[in-house]
Amino acid sequence: MKTMIDLDDEALARAAKELGTTTKKDTVNAALDFVANRRLRIELLLNDPHALGVGADITDPEVMRQARR
Repeated sequence: MKTMIDLDDEALARAAKELGTTTKKDTVNAALDFVANRRLRIELLLNDPHALGVGADITDPEVMRQARR
């Protein structure tokens, strides 16, 4: 769908550089996709015990007892 909007040219240029896009349309669509999928990426990160450097042993009570000493 075509929509007329005013864009912040400096922000658009920074977004294009960050996203690796070359056209306004591609930049806006990539930015929308990035924001729309942000919650999913956050949830995947928070649900992965290895993503934050914690490791699977955080659920092992004996390992955690030793870590508190």
